Amino acid sequence: MYNVMQQLMQASNGLSLGKSSFQGHNPSWRFRSTPATERALQYQAGQKIHGFTVKEVVDVPDLFLTAVKLTHDNTGAQYLHAARDDKNNLFSVQLRTTPMDNTGVPHILEHTVLCGSEKYPCRDPFFKMLNRSLSTFMNAFTASDFTMYPFSTQNGKDFQNLLSVYLDAVFFPCLGELDFRQEGWRLENENPTDPSSPLVFKGVVFNEMKGAFSDNEQVYAQHLQNKLYPDHTYGVVSGGEPLAIPDLSWEQLKHFHATHYHPSNARFFTYGDLPLEQHLKQIHEEALSKFERTEPDTAVPNQVHWDRPREDHVTCSPDVMAPDAAKQNTLCMSYLLGDITDTFEGFTLSLMSSLMISGPNAPFYKALIEPKIGTDFSSVVGTKEASFSIGLQGMAEEDTEKVKQIIIQTFDEIIANGFEEERIEALLHKIEIQMKHQSTSFGLSLASYIASCWNHDGDPVQLLKICDSVTQFRQALKDNPRFLQEKVVHYFKDNTHRLTLSMSPDEAYLEKQVKAEEEKLQKKIQALSESDKKDIYEKGLELLSIQSQTQDASCLPALNVSDIEPTIAVTHVEMGTAGGVPVQYCEQPTNGMVYFRAMCSLNSLPEDLKLYVPLFCSVITKMGCGGLDYRQQDQQMELKTGGMSISTSVNPDYSNMDMYEQGVLLSSSCLERNLPDMFHLWSDIFNSPHFDDEERLRVLVMMSAQELANGISNSGHMYAMTRAARNLTPTGELQETFGGMEQVKFMKRVAEMPDLTQVLRTLPRIKRHILNPMNMRCAVNATPQKMSNAAGQLDSLIIIPCDILIRAHRNLVKRSPNFKPCQMKTFFPMPFPINFVSECIRTVPFTHEDCASLNILARMMTSKYLHGEIREKGGAYGGGARMGGGLFTFYSYRDPNTVQTLSAFRKGVDWAISGQFTQQDINEAKLSVFSAVDSPVAPSDKGMGRFLSGITDELKQAHRERLFAVTDKNIVDVAGRYLGIGQRTCGVAILGPENDIIKKDPSWVVK
Repeated sequence: MYNVMQQLMQASNGLSLGKSSFQGHNPSWRFRSTPATERALQYQAGQKIHGFTVKEVVDVPDLFLTAVKLTHDNTGAQYLHAARDDKNNLFSVQLRTTPMDNTGVPHILEHTVLCGSEKYPCRDPFFKMLNRSLSTFMNAFTASDFTMYPFSTQNGKDFQNLLSVYLDAVFFPCLGELDFRQEGWRLENENPTDPSSPLVFKGVVFNEMKGAFSDNEQVYAQHLQNKLYPDHTYGVVSGGEPLAIPDLSWEQLKHFHATHYHPSNARFFTYGDLPLEQHLKQIHEEALSKFERTEPDTAVPNQVHWDRPREDHVTCSPDVMAPDAAKQNTLCMSYLLGDITDTFEGFTLSLMSSLMISGPNAPFYKALIEPKIGTDFSSVVGTKEASFSIGLQGMAEEDTEKVKQIIIQTFDEIIANGFEEERIEALLHKIEIQMKHQSTSFGLSLASYIASCWNHDGDPVQLLKICDSVTQFRQALKDNPRFLQEKVVHYFKDNTHRLTLSMSPDEAYLEKQVKAEEEKLQKKIQALSESDKKDIYEKGLELLSIQSQTQDASCLPALNVSDIEPTIAVTHVEMGTAGGVPVQYCEQPTNGMVYFRAMCSLNSLPEDLKLYVPLFCSVITKMGCGGLDYRQQDQQMELKTGGMSISTSVNPDYSNMDMYEQGVLLSSSCLERNLPDMFHLWSDIFNSPHFDDEERLRVLVMMSAQELANGISNSGHMYAMTRAARNLTPTGELQETFGGMEQVKFMKRVAEMPDLTQVLRTLPRIKRHILNPMNMRCAVNATPQKMSNAAGQLDSLIIIPCDILIRAHRNLVKRSPNFKPCQMKTFFPMPFPINFVSECIRTVPFTHEDCASLNILARMMTSKYLHGEIREKGGAYGGGARMGGGLFTFYSYRDPNTVQTLSAFRKGVDWAISGQFTQQDINEAKLSVFSAVDSPVAPSDKGMGRFLSGITDELKQAHRERLFAVTDKNIVDVAGRYLGIGQRTCGVAILGPENDIIKKDPSWVVK
């Protein structure tokens, strides 16, 4: 589920959803049109191609693409092709899915169509294709009112293979009853082989949604949408309300597919440099030619406008990690705005919402965040009609009336004073930057960006002409200086369709949920006859037996290992110095952007300051510097750069498990013309950062602590993996300090301090150790024309006394002599109904000859063993194994089980040692590993791996050759030697609800 308002902002601002494309093979940054865009410009409106008719052809030079809009003659299916000189080609089909109840039918259908189809009747072709392809992306999404199936790949043959599987899945799925029971919901004996064990609810989507609703932000956003648009499809939970999911029948699922999954209700999108004709031919022949046109009844009527504002209240579970236990309320005012298919109006509204809430200069930030009434803004939703929400989370109940008044007052102030011209310029500058920044997943960003508007018959091509909107916006402001203020009056002051929604924690919330689920379960069980129960037991056994069979996937298309490029594309970098500091220069087609990074070592930092480093990183660019206070600093950063940030960086050595580099990474980017300004800002941050404003620090600390607390329910597996690795390597220990549960708890303690002067005094101490050119190295990515300019600017930034010599290599540190790898099992009780489980084993570093075999083993064990045990049988949303940083790590995500999952990890190792896999399994694992190794890298990120970890192209190529060479013997051997019972040093961590088995087991540390 995502929201359109934000997305429009993100996407119209250059689609900042992914990383990059443009492999540098064609210097499109010279603003030359390229073969792909030129080819597409030759199509004519009215032209017939493979059952389609071209409607319009539009050149979009700002995004370096040509858009071709077509309609399918027979079915009326809509089609948009964006031709662009990018090898990372994308396909997506989206269907307008408008459920009218809370059973989650579109979401369960999205899962079930991927479980086998007419042409590909094997179980789970979707997950199997992950290992038979070199895809750079494969997924499916259920939004409030559409379902989307996208994939991308850099290989033409692979594109045809995946297209064939996707088309068959969407239009001709098997939709078998057992697949519905596995993916959606089922009643089953807790132990399927024991008919006397109690009956319980199981199912992948059932557990996924229980997990999703353990996130208070998501609970709130869902209520907000349902209550702001109560009359039609937005009044229900499209993903499924956990207790309503068991009301869905298999028959209803099949009916929903028949009425919604039809080409007449579909929109196809392709992107990249592959020829359009081939796509159209395949889509027509394999799918569309088999249908006749229908009139799908899926249009969403506009929400009836209220004549007076409404108020409502909901509850949620208390948050144990909240920065302030007494401040856990949320309040939001939401306004229904208008139809999102009006492109310019949508553009104006998204700019206006940014001006009102983004950054310390925004009126709502000043009015709501800075008085420390709450910790962060609350959510926004996206649908056929746009909405705007403004409110606070992390506030006290008694502040409710005060917040309502502040919101109304702030609108009045905006109407009276308008917005500063410089802030509008900064926002338009941001759009310019984000259109220039090359992202590797540009196709996916475009698909997501146009999805909502196109879904309701808006014009997707209009949306792509971002520069037209900018020009029109500038003109509107010029013609009427009060243009934006009048919009604020119309959409907010005079708008009676306003919902004020508050949310407060209820101590008994989880208990009530468990009780409601138990009642629902008992009601279902009471309605069963003895023969029904027998039937349930038999179906459970049948599902288990199917899940346990080795499956024949030979009907699916596949690439071969021989389709993988034998050598890597070399990235040329040049080493130099600036002001005595080592610099890596990498010339790239960055489209007029300059990307700057610097690594500053933490080696001299005293141990007692380590926990403060992440806080230091997050506030140092937000407290003011030089002659600028923090508001002016933010404004300058917005006007002159694409962002400036500092983050912690811990990189294990590639050849020695006990060596690592610890530092902070400075990152920023700017348009070439703003280089001097960007370096001037860095210079001020280095030489004269402000550490005197305790009020400002308090605001930043509260926001940071709130963000960390909110993130746990989505990233629980990351926290579990980080904690499991903590006692195995020095890197693991540091990563737990910087980014694990230890850091979350530390930030909670800081947020609770009544007085932050001690923290304020710590910051300059850290700064002296870190922001010091003596232990720094830099990297610059820019176009060849601008490189010498960048080098000159860098010279003036760094001035070091010339009698000091600096080492030009990475500042590696050895582990402290008292570090000994040790076993540790940690359990964190959390207010979630599901678990995140991880086990971590110390193995070998990157350049070790066994690293490649462990990599292939992790991928093979995930797809051939763990997926079946943890997701299909166990009902978790996900799980698997990965190898990296010298550690072999198992994990599960939104998992109803704990001990059972740990046992599945063990059995996965036994499975590998016993050699129960085929050569085909190994080949598939290699394809899957290489699709990750060879995923596209943005011009802005080229050479970064080398800069951060010291891994050169030669080392990468050697590792590549070892991956190609892995055999079945190697895999059995490394599984036994590193993962076998007597051999391993491992750590285990679980985040989840209270657990009696673990509590009683003395080998666990319960936090």
